[in-house]
Amino acid sequence: MEMDKQMIQENDDLHLNLRLGLPGSDDTAKKTSGTKRASSDHQDTSPPPTKTQVIGWPPVRSYRKNILQQKQEEGAMYVKVSMDGAPFLRKIDLKVYNNYPELLEALQNIEGYNGSEHAPTYEDKDGDLMLAGDVPWEMFVTSCKRMRIMKASEAKGL
Repeated sequence: MEMDKQMIQENDDLHLNLRLGLPGSDDTAKKTSGTKRASSDHQDTSPPPTKTQVIGWPPVRSYRKNILQQKQEEGAMYVKVSMDGAPFLRKIDLKVYNNYPELLEALQNIEGYNGSEHAPTYEDKDGDLMLAGDVPWEMFVTSCKRMRIMKASEAKGL
């Protein structure tokens, strides 16, 4: 019996109090000593730690989404443009252009591609990939979700 008490005492001495919390806040460690085990019915009367505002919150993405929505309400129609072989995307406003020739000229200037080697295509609201210029301009502007400049050899199947 004496030996059991000694083993329990040794286990209590070796017991470590693990807790989650902010670094540097030792409130619970000061209240409980290393030889006593914190019981589950123990009520912590200290106030919760104060919350600090995280820098960069809310995320930039929602900010950009709001700006894009404002631009669309003002009449802008932004779509992403990708080019085969290019490592990045661009965004253009379709409302700036009045017809296909203006758009194609701008895309050639922006992306630097040769019109005979590449073909501009677009994805409509249904998700179908179509060649730019196959439908009237007004229908194109209202249905275009994104554009892709493909190699002409790949676009021949469309």
